[in-house]
Amino acid sequence: MLRWAAIFLVIALIAAVLGFGGIAAGAAEIAKVLFFIFLIIFVVTLLMGVFR
Repeated sequence: MLRWAAIFLVIALIAAVLGFGGIAAGAAEIAKVLFFIFLIIFVVTLLMGVFR
């Protein structure tokens, strides 16, 4: 999932450089959402490992 967030971040950066504002904003938003989902899953699995 972190890989997909990085891919959408790269797409957003390329689109921003080329001047496609709407595409850049959409890809950046998808990357942000995927990153936070990954972060939440990481913290949950980390806590589950600690409390075992």
